[in-house]
Amino acid sequence: MAANKSLHIVMYPWFAYGHMIPFLHLSNKLAENGHTVTYILPPKAITRLQNLNQNPNQITFQTITVPQVDGLPVGAENVTDIPDITLHTHLATAFDRTRPEFESIVESIKPDVILYDVAYWVPEVAAKVEAKSVAYSVVSAASVSLSKSMTDKMGTPTKPLTEEERKKKFAQYPHLIQLYGPFGEGITMYDRLTGMLSKGDAVACRTCREIEGKYCQYLSTQYNKKVLLTGPVLPEPDVGATLDAPWAEWLTQFKPGSVLFCAFGSQFFLEKDQFQEIVLGLEMTKLPFLMAVQPPKGCATVEEAFPEGFAERLKNRGAVTSKWVQQPVILTHPSVGCFVNHCAFGTMWEALLSEKQLVMIPQLGDQILNTKMLADELKVGVEVERGDGGWVSKESLCKAIKSVMDEDSEIGASIKKNHENLRITLASKDLMANYMDSFIKDLQALVG
Repeated sequence: MAANKSLHIVMYPWFAYGHMIPFLHLSNKLAENGHTVTYILPPKAITRLQNLNQNPNQITFQTITVPQVDGLPVGAENVTDIPDITLHTHLATAFDRTRPEFESIVESIKPDVILYDVAYWVPEVAAKVEAKSVAYSVVSAASVSLSKSMTDKMGTPTKPLTEEERKKKFAQYPHLIQLYGPFGEGITMYDRLTGMLSKGDAVACRTCREIEGKYCQYLSTQYNKKVLLTGPVLPEPDVGATLDAPWAEWLTQFKPGSVLFCAFGSQFFLEKDQFQEIVLGLEMTKLPFLMAVQPPKGCATVEEAFPEGFAERLKNRGAVTSKWVQQPVILTHPSVGCFVNHCAFGTMWEALLSEKQLVMIPQLGDQILNTKMLADELKVGVEVERGDGGWVSKESLCKAIKSVMDEDSEIGASIKKNHENLRITLASKDLMANYMDSFIKDLQALVG
């Protein structure tokens, strides 16, 4: 195939918005460069993501049906429909059972390349139509490589582990426990991950060498494959975007750099008591704050989970909402000075490209490793210390925030300098454009 020939690419991500949205951002970039994309998704996801399709003439959404399986809530099509993380294994089972319909779609359009993640069986489907398969990791290369490295060192169990065995074996690496839990019918997350990376024709990562070069090299060595890098693939900042009036008016009443913005994404649900401790920690800083979070588990609204007397004390100094907010726009507001977040990979990139101080409370596996990378290696933010059982106390949250927000803090000044230097590097338009150009050339070379 000529080096500049247009490709037809199929996208098939895991049914979670944290995966589907990055796949769509990549689709937009590929379409901008003249390539055709067929993006396969369940109906509800298509409805929600339609407005993010910047190139409808080049990107076609193709519906696929999520079959009903035992244990899966009726009508569930993605992880947002399933607040209980222990039930995600049933969605993985349903996801795998989409294979016959997926094969039919692929056979009818005969693409050049298929990008996938959780569907480790895609390479077998691709081979039937002589397409190339590329495992595209939308989580950090660090989380993928370190999970592999640590797990290999500890040895892969030959039989399912009891809960007690799992806790003992992985006490040192708590984020790895879930790797050996079931994630689909007769398969663990670990087997799914290694199958995804080992079976495809290439591995691609949504990252760049400037922050994850050594991890990308490790993956290349471990799987004996070239690792293709896309860069973070974030949409271009909408310079004309304006913040919704209520929040714009609320934020503007505070002095520049004084407001704490706290958000944990749309797919994570805090326990009620942990939610209460976090809002009390924000209050304890005596700084104005805006918190965007899902209602805690067992609560219909955030208000019903408030600690006693909190709503009265909140008055005009703080706001807590479960409604969707314009996170990227809020992060550009001059009144916001600190971003308290869970360090999911997409949020991590938004945080790095912002000018705000970063305080991190990771919740799930890859978020823990993302946080370690930012706090311990790059030193561009701080992690909130946890107590017994992973508990975040109001005191530890307040301490972390003050360490970066107090004007005379040496830690805060050092972190701000490190962050700004990295932000300038990552914000270079040429840097990101060069990653995309190289990625497309790599795909064309793979197809041949």
